Amino acid sequence: MNRDANLQQLDNSSTEWDIIIIGGGATGLSSALDAATRGYRTLLLEQEDFSKGTSSRSTKLIHGGVRYLKQGNISLVRESLHERGRLLRNAPNSVKPMPFVVPGYHWWEPFYYTIGLKLYDILAGKLSIDRSRLLSRESTLERLPGISPEGLNGGTLYYDAQFDDARLALAFARSANDAGACVLNYVKVSGLDKTDSGKICGVRAVDALSRKEYSLKAKVVINATGVFTDGVRRMDDAEVRDVIEPSQGIHLVLDRDFLPGDCAIMIPKTDDGRVLFAIPWLNRVLLGTTDTPGVPVELDPRPQQDEIDYLIEHAGRYLAKAPSHDDIRATFAGLRPLVRPPKQSGATSEISRDHSLFVSDSGLVTIAGGKWTTCRKMAEDTIDQAYPIGGLEKKDCVTHELRLNESPETDALPQDAKQKLHDRLPYTQANVLVAVRHEMAQTLDDVLSRRTRCSFLDEKATAEIAPAVAKIMAEELGRDAQWIEAQLAAPIG
Repeated sequence: MNRDANLQQLDNSSTEWDIIIIGGGATGLSSALDAATRGYRTLLLEQEDFSKGTSSRSTKLIHGGVRYLKQGNISLVRESLHERGRLLRNAPNSVKPMPFVVPGYHWWEPFYYTIGLKLYDILAGKLSIDRSRLLSRESTLERLPGISPEGLNGGTLYYDAQFDDARLALAFARSANDAGACVLNYVKVSGLDKTDSGKICGVRAVDALSRKEYSLKAKVVINATGVFTDGVRRMDDAEVRDVIEPSQGIHLVLDRDFLPGDCAIMIPKTDDGRVLFAIPWLNRVLLGTTDTPGVPVELDPRPQQDEIDYLIEHAGRYLAKAPSHDDIRATFAGLRPLVRPPKQSGATSEISRDHSLFVSDSGLVTIAGGKWTTCRKMAEDTIDQAYPIGGLEKKDCVTHELRLNESPETDALPQDAKQKLHDRLPYTQANVLVAVRHEMAQTLDDVLSRRTRCSFLDEKATAEIAPAVAKIMAEELGRDAQWIEAQLAAPIG
């Protein structure tokens, strides 16, 4: 992918795009891929970096949703499990099977969860990963050497899948680009253009890096902006009712010795009703998540101290080696773009993760809610809704079996590019060069948080390598010392 080449496609003022998509997270990128592979002329605009927000701050799971099964949302679980199976086939380098164990500390829990997870297997059908089964106390301790043995009665083994969210987002972006879509980061939509009859006919946008402004025509515009959904809807109608109920979830990253072995832990219910996960990830342990309602919508949400305390306390109940605040290598927070139905009350943990589609009188198509696992199906539904509004020829979705392009381009790199950036991080200078040359990385945060996952793995080590990485980027991008200084002063992670 080349940002400069894609920007040049915006210079022709007479060009009319079939579909313009606002938002470069999981939903927007998968919609761009769906639209482009159907043959529609597609443009995607992201105000910051691809997956900058929620889509890079997930629990790194592609899953059916065990807690939605408990809520009785069978249709969502079935759809999620089928989409999980498709992602395992379509992105096999990014999405991998992951065994989970639900520990039981009451005599009845292993039997109860095994029965429920057998239904999970049935709903997955032919796309099931492996069968769930009851574990004895001894087998549970063997599978989970890091679990607290006190009071343990047994457990239930089941399977879901794990992924690297920011890297999968890039695979969607690369695949959409390969299919003919024009995908651009750091281009912010500032307004919607309408005809005299009030129908949307394009967008106004500005390149956040050059400050160049664009007026872009489109037959239909899609709002796929996650927690920022209502802001775009108000560009269309200032009086529109908000539909997004954001909820913050945070994660802590610990050293691997807190959970040795290959299995993840799933605790079905914590004090606030959320599921607690402890998951092996990139040779670390990922601990999450919380559910904090009433949070502001912002690009860089940060963990609150009480959320961190909450996870540390709950981890201490289940891990043999109880972590302390000093053991935390990194933290990150994300905002769930939950859609609250009219008159629904209760905690945000009870709001469904189903997606919703809205079409305004002016023709703005909004896709809201959902989750990473179902992004392909969300995209299919969105484009099915959008093409009639734009008067486009009907073309069927082809992404069900479409293999994603998970491999970035590479070129001749210097021998010293194989040198690791830091002893505690699994990345080299080559990762930085590829990110800038072929993955549209424009800022230090792009490289350290999303092209690599340095800031998500070890914040201290990331701070130590930041000056060297900024220098490499400056040389590649033609930036000066002032740019380096500004990058080092900006938030990372």
